[in-house]
Amino acid sequence: MTNKMECMIYTMCLVHCENKVLLINRPSSRGFPGFLGPGGKVDMTESITEGAVRELREETGLIVKPEDLVYKGIDEYVVPKTNFRYMVFNYAATKFEGELLANPPEGELLWVNIKEALELPMQPWFKHRFPLFIEPGTFEISVVWDEDNQVAFEDKLYRLG
Repeated sequence: MTNKMECMIYTMCLVHCENKVLLINRPSSRGFPGFLGPGGKVDMTESITEGAVRELREETGLIVKPEDLVYKGIDEYVVPKTNFRYMVFNYAATKFEGELLANPPEGELLWVNIKEALELPMQPWFKHRFPLFIEPGTFEISVVWDEDNQVAFEDKLYRLG
């Protein structure tokens, strides 16, 4: 096995206000269809926090200051066979400015009642992670993926702080 590892870094930021959370209803044509939070790949020259702020603005039109983000945790997917690690840094925000985009690039934007959100069609990985954005504290999710059988052979969740 080689020591070289490929790593992709992403962010996700859930904005919630009162009893609602902002979700994207992502169409099948964009991949990962269903309701999920705004986020995406961190560019090479930006910090992870800057990436979260930029992705939120690009996908929703909302502006969040870095100091108003609350770090919620990390989830990572490791594929030993290919030495690949996919890391998502997760944030929440309750303070924001701006208005929602009229034609968002990733799918329809909807304010959804937090208590009803899990009834919506979601990717299993997002459904598993969603409550962790709302609960106090931080989390770490670590999944080790068996590429041959397309199944997780380790799936750990740590609730921190």
